[in-house]
Amino acid sequence: MTALGARNPTVKLLLVVAVSLVTLALLEPAALAALYLLGLGAARWGAGVGGRRLLLAQVPFWTFGVGVLLVNAMSRPGAVLLAGGPFRVTHEGLVVGAALALRGCVIGVATVAFLASTPPRDLMVSLVRHARLSPRYAYALLAGHRMLAGLPRQWATIRAAQLVRAPLGRDGRPREGWCGLARSAFALLVASIRASERVALALESRGLSAGPRTVWRPVPLGAADAALAAGVVGALALVVLMGGRF
Repeated sequence: MTALGARNPTVKLLLVVAVSLVTLALLEPAALAALYLLGLGAARWGAGVGGRRLLLAQVPFWTFGVGVLLVNAMSRPGAVLLAGGPFRVTHEGLVVGAALALRGCVIGVATVAFLASTPPRDLMVSLVRHARLSPRYAYALLAGHRMLAGLPRQWATIRAAQLVRAPLGRDGRPREGWCGLARSAFALLVASIRASERVALALESRGLSAGPRTVWRPVPLGAADAALAAGVVGALALVVLMGGRF
């Protein structure tokens, strides 16, 4: 088990929320870059995310960040650094765009570290016992998480079934185009709605809302979790204080 994997899920969830809120109060790219590097280290060595997997997980956030940076750099007024035709790149736009892009990256890497180090079952048990969340909502979240995890497998099954019936082109390969993808998406939507209805009925039939419930293998909450919270809060405070000097 990894260092973060042994920690309490509720504590980790609160820390992810705290990091996200702190990033909203920061507009210094250097401070946000420091938080991002710390998040990468936590995901790589704290949560045990492999290098290639971590890199692929960052691609959506980098793509979003590049878009935010370009839009702000060429749309915000300020001191012009580069001009070409109708486009102007300003200093203020670069600073604000870099800060907004890094915000998304920090929140993204924190979320990756949390998901990689937190089993869904442990999160559900911890939310019920330590966050006093109603079992009705906790078990519903667990069921929804497992349904989402199974969507890629269902999609592959639906696509394989429809490609078998698809007409063949001159090269012998099935040809469907966008219409085929739309039919597959609609079939996945219908299957997901039916599955969610069955899960809801199953949860209610097992008395999910009737009185207190016991838990097998409870998730611990101890001094190590307090140390983790103190370390993260201290690092956030240090980064914020140092960021005010940049």
